[in-house]
Amino acid sequence: MDSVKQPPRPDGADAPATPPDFEAALLSLRGHRLRPELHLEEVPAPTRIAPYALALTGEVNRTRDPDDLLGSGRFVVLYDPDGQDAWNGEFRAIIMGRARMEPEVAQDPLLGEVGWAWLTDALAQCDAEYHSLSGTVTRVLSETFGGLELRGGEVEIEVRASWTPGTTDLGPHLRAWALLLSQVSGLPPIPDNVSPMSRRR
Repeated sequence: MDSVKQPPRPDGADAPATPPDFEAALLSLRGHRLRPELHLEEVPAPTRIAPYALALTGEVNRTRDPDDLLGSGRFVVLYDPDGQDAWNGEFRAIIMGRARMEPEVAQDPLLGEVGWAWLTDALAQCDAEYHSLSGTVTRVLSETFGGLELRGGEVEIEVRASWTPGTTDLGPHLRAWALLLSQVSGLPPIPDNVSPMSRRR
């Protein structure tokens, strides 16, 4: 994954250089080989929560045709050299993953617990060091109307969470988010002895 650019610098001609810890964190996000169905893009990061930030969006799509979109999500890294009490640290990872679900699956009363287990299992599987984890799993019902007539509906699952990484190595956290997106989107797991390969154009 080569979409992470150079670390942003604060505004101003005399602005200090990017803090070494944040630069190390950004470098740790580069070069990861993720599933070919997952397409990442760097987008403008939030600027009011922390002095330094990075944001990526992800789409799970086998063909890149919008009609074939299986799921989507967001991965945000915040860094405050002074730390924030709510984070219990200097870094904070914020993620979201969303995908459509079959109506019968969406009616499962344990869906929330399953969605949360996907996240915690992904963090454990990727050996991501973290603490202060919190979040929500939401079922979203969207109904489409034409005039007064109900034309159709769809159900989505949405997992939102944030946690404080234990080190500046954020690679495992990126891979855990990618794994969560794959699971939410219904992709089959990749066998342990098979490496994901990027498609060539």
